[in-house]
Amino acid sequence: MVARSPRIIAFENLSFATVKSQEGAAKVGVAAETVDRNRALQTEWYGEPLGDRVRRLLDRLGLSQSALAGVLGLSAPMLSQLMSGQRAKISNPAVLHRLLAAEDLAADPGFDAMAAAEVRERLKAIGAESAATTSGLRAATSGRVPVGGAADRDTSGGTAQGGGVAQGGGVAQGVAGGGPVYAEQPARLVQALLREVASAAEIEAAAALIGDRFPDLAELLRVYGNGRTSEAEAHYARIVRDARGH
Repeated sequence: MVARSPRIIAFENLSFATVKSQEGAAKVGVAAETVDRNRALQTEWYGEPLGDRVRRLLDRLGLSQSALAGVLGLSAPMLSQLMSGQRAKISNPAVLHRLLAAEDLAADPGFDAMAAAEVRERLKAIGAESAATTSGLRAATSGRVPVGGAADRDTSGGTAQGGGVAQGGGVAQGVAGGGPVYAEQPARLVQALLREVASAAEIEAAAALIGDRFPDLAELLRVYGNGRTSEAEAHYARIVRDARGH
């Protein structure tokens, strides 16, 4: 079998999603205004419409739509409905965590050098993750450095341990065994939880209600509920560093 190029796979995925979107809309009578509203909600909840986000991931990973659905733990029709705007929300937190994990894999600086077998194994591991363990497994299997990325490594090439602050300003937080705690673990779990129970508008309204009396708590809601993941991770690192007096 002749291997298909990533460009051909991307075109097939786009064509498949477009056809399925048209067929699905005709079958279930999804009005154009409903699709527009769902895409607007997706932009509010996930930063952009899921169709754009998932197609970019498909192109990067070289997967078919049905293959990615299997990794995420969704049926292919369900993923198609999310991409086309017939459905707005990823209702299962574990699916959202697997999507984030797959995006982390695609964004890994060493991804282009990975062998196909390694990519398959990483995707298989992601598919086996649950909402409670996704971040921890991702950190363990991806070889990611602790909070602050490469900045957590000192100038001698070592890594700040036991809760010390590396020269780059990041925090490599120690745990019972002296190992680092990755900021993405709690930060992304809190993000997923908040975004599962409330919309961005509801989170902002709650933050406004308590802002005068509890400004730090209001900031937490805004950062984890409506901010970028990188902002949440940086906030977590700063809070832990301040709490430990570093």
